[in-house]
Formats: sequence, C-alpha cells, structure tokens
Amino acid sequence: MTNYIIAMATFAGIYGLMALGLNVIWGMAGMINLGLVGFFAFGAYSTALLTKDLGLPIWLGITAGFGFTAAAGVVVALVTGKMRGDYLAIVTLGFSEAVRITVSNEIWLTNGTDGISGIPGPLRGEVPPETFNLVYLGIVAVFVLVVYLVMQQVRRSPFGRVLRAIRDDDQVASVAGKNVLMFKAKAFALGSGILGLAGALYAHYTSYIAPDGFVPLITIYIVLALTAGGTGNNAGAIFGAVVVVFFMESTRFIAALAPGLEAVQVAAIREMMIAGSLILILHIRPTGLFPEHAPVYRPPSPEVKP
Repeated sequence: MTNYIIAMATFAGIYGLMALGLNVIWGMAGMINLGLVGFFAFGAYSTALLTKDLGLPIWLGITAGFGFTAAAGVVVALVTGKMRGDYLAIVTLGFSEAVRITVSNEIWLTNGTDGISGIPGPLRGEVPPETFNLVYLGIVAVFVLVVYLVMQQVRRSPFGRVLRAIRDDDQVASVAGKNVLMFKAKAFALGSGILGLAGALYAHYTSYIAPDGFVPLITIYIVLALTAGGTGNNAGAIFGAVVVVFFMESTRFIAALAPGLEAVQVAAIREMMIAGSLILILHIRPTGLFPEHAPVYRPPSPEVKP
C-alpha cells in the first residue's frame, strides 16, 4: 500500500508539472492548447531515444526533452500565432494526434505500437524497487518545487504582466507597443518545455512508453486540474492536479464495490464520478479552489530631494 501511495504521489507531481505548463500557455497568455499530451509524448520519446538508444546520461536526456519540446512549441506558436479560440484548439489537437500517429508508424525509430522498454531510471536496478520509488518521488518533488518557484517569478515579472495583458486583450497590448506574436511564442515555448519535462520524468519513471499511453483523455484531465485548482494560479495548478489524481484513484475502489458490473461499466462509472466531483467543485468555486489574484504592482517611491 505504501508503494501505491508513493506511485500516485509521483504521478500527481508529474500531472502538477503539466498543469504548470498549461498555466503559462492558457492561464497567463490565454491561448487554448488541447495538444498537451502531444508535447508530453514529445518529451518522453526524446529522452527515451537519447538515453536508451544513444546511451546518453539521464540528466542530459531530461534536459533535451525540455529543450526539444520547447522548440516544437515555438514552431506551433509561430504557425498558429494569429489563430484564436476554437481554431487554435483544433490545430493544437491536430498536433497531438500527429505526434501519436508518427510514433505509432515510424517503427524504425520508435518501435511503433510496441513502444520503447528498458528506459533507464536513476538507481533503477541498484536499489530495491521501494527505495527507487521513494527516491524518484523526491526527484519529481524537487522539479515541481523549482518549476513552481520559477513560474512564480515569471508571473510577477514584466513578462508575466504582458502575458496577462495579451490574455485580456491582445489588441490593446499591441497598441501599447508589445510584440504579441513574440510574447505568445515565448509563452508557448516555456509551457511546452515544462510539458516535455513532465514527459521525460514520466518515461524514466515507468521505463516503458507506447503510443497508447498518450491518449487525449490526459489532456482533459490536465485542463480539469487547472480549472478546478484556479486558472492563472500556479499553486492552484499543482493542487488541482493532486485533486484530479485523488478522484481518479479513489473512484477505482468505490466503483469496484458495485456488484455485477463489467469492467467497461466500472470504467464508465468512474468517469462519471470524476466528472461529477469536478463539476461540484466548480459549482461551489466557479473560479477554482485557488482563484487568481493579480500581483500588486508597487512603483518605486520617488527620491526625496533635500
């Protein structure tokens, strides 16, 4: 039971990183991104190919997962720079499916639908599985803390204020002299890089990845996590991810208690219970459990001349 709780806490941390990445793109810049799982997979496959096939160190693979995914985010942002709302959502969703189809069919590179196994993990094989799980939870927690602190600085910075201005009205930001497309590209790159970082950590934790593991439902879970936690709030993004993972796992035991149901019916009941719980949260707190509060800007006090 202890290993199970540690594993769920690790996945909650990975989901929390994804929610932080989405918060930059959507919560701060106002760009709808339904291709989260595509960037997540991009980072996972990047580090898997580099560390397993080329034998590079794990830390370098994780760094590359962040960098390559950030670069992909820049490309997507530049292509979709003038798109808004539903159009942007459709394009990013298409990107996600393009990544999944590519890794499913390029057998020479990704092993197709059979996936990639034997991805190295820090201390895997050198310590008991229980110790490995605990160590990896600590690693994920450190990454979550560092990314959270960085995102807090970004949110309070002039860059973060410009992103919120673009979110509220990009035409006004453009009239104020801001290069809206460039700021959007930077936000997309940063958010996508964090999503790729989460994918890299996921790959090294599970040691196996396959296209079937990167389904659009993951994107929905992360969107729900950010919405329930509080769009625009970094702490809310992490807490929302914890709430979603808690609902996902607690419903597993509750639904199993219903007699005479098949596996498909149990899965449907679980999805209904998760959806109902999140709807209840949003009904009680429409702006999320931790609604966004814009940082207060205090101009420097004028110097008093004698």
